[in-house]
Amino acid sequence: MHTWPIGEDFPGAWTMLGRLALMAALLATVGCGGPGEPPVTVALSDTADQVLMGVVHRVTLDGVPRIKLEADTVYVFQGAQIMEMLGVKVEFYSPNGELSSTVTSREGTYRMRTGDMEAREDVIGESPDGRRLLTRVLRYSRLTHTIEGPEAFVFDSPTEHLEGSSFTSDPDLTNMSATDARRGRATTVRIPG
Repeated sequence: MHTWPIGEDFPGAWTMLGRLALMAALLATVGCGGPGEPPVTVALSDTADQVLMGVVHRVTLDGVPRIKLEADTVYVFQGAQIMEMLGVKVEFYSPNGELSSTVTSREGTYRMRTGDMEAREDVIGESPDGRRLLTRVLRYSRLTHTIEGPEAFVFDSPTEHLEGSSFTSDPDLTNMSATDARRGRATTVRIPG
């Protein structure tokens, strides 16, 4: 073992210290996105009270199916009574339990207190008789049993076609009210104005 007298530099000490300082500076720059920003991103799974996979949730009324909700992943936030979902499919049923429409989306929110839902990203609504709705955001209100699309949409059926800026409808897509209808042919669509 070699010792160095006090005051004499260890060979390569400055090179090693320089490398350590450079590494620390690089790590500090990579770790922060900028002034005031946290160095890490918090994912839903980090803050959720529960993370569920392959979920099926059924809502019935007097034993008759009303809604069936399926999701690939569900993040449950108990305090807020909210479920954030990925890979969503929701089936709506008529009062006598027959399938009336199905909605799929990449993500969505279910509010446990109210029973309201929101589907987002690549939203497709379909009915068994061939009606089809495409939009980016679709909201369901359990209180009024209505759906609304606050963004641009395209609606098609075997006999109708409609495009517009927004709409409200029953979950069966049989009584639709469109805002700023741009083009289409329809017989039962109401356009306010």
